[in-house]
Amino acid sequence: MSENALVALGSNARSRHGSPKETLEKAVIALDAGPVRVLRKSRFFRTPFFPPGTEPDVINAVVLVETALEPDALLARLHRIEAEFDRTRGTRWTSRTLDLDLVAMGARVLPDAATLRHWMTLPLSQQQRNAPDTLVLPHPRLQERPFVLVPAEDVAADWRHPLIGKTIRDMCRELPDDARAEVRPLT
Repeated sequence: MSENALVALGSNARSRHGSPKETLEKAVIALDAGPVRVLRKSRFFRTPFFPPGTEPDVINAVVLVETALEPDALLARLHRIEAEFDRTRGTRWTSRTLDLDLVAMGARVLPDAATLRHWMTLPLSQQQRNAPDTLVLPHPRLQERPFVLVPAEDVAADWRHPLIGKTIRDMCRELPDDARAEVRPLT
């Protein structure tokens, strides 16, 4: 049985496939194969790196995909595609050739609501030091990330967060104006 999923894409370093924008364009093609079908792709956006000023700006997008893969299998596929695009995992929150994040899969809450709530409410200082050892869905910081919400509004504005009950459109509109304005469409 197929299910829709949201995948966020980001790049701020050149890969063997080209510039960050070219890398994302080719990553969408790589994703749209086999057990995954891209249904919609957002526009590309330029976003300041977080923490601000530490690395080059990031090119971001979000795709809505359809797949029969289970969440862990889809995540493994995303990691394989990242590796094909020269991504090496190591230091968190640093430049990367390609970042593919499984943001949401249907209305699934994984591994459970209590774990998701824990990661959603973790202070930023602890987020920088700790990472979950299991897949957590929806992404626990989705509601506070303009670089995901703004492009996601292009492809799935009506998707509703299964724990907090807000749509992507709602969460996007609740972002501070200055944070939303930092996510600029590429021309």
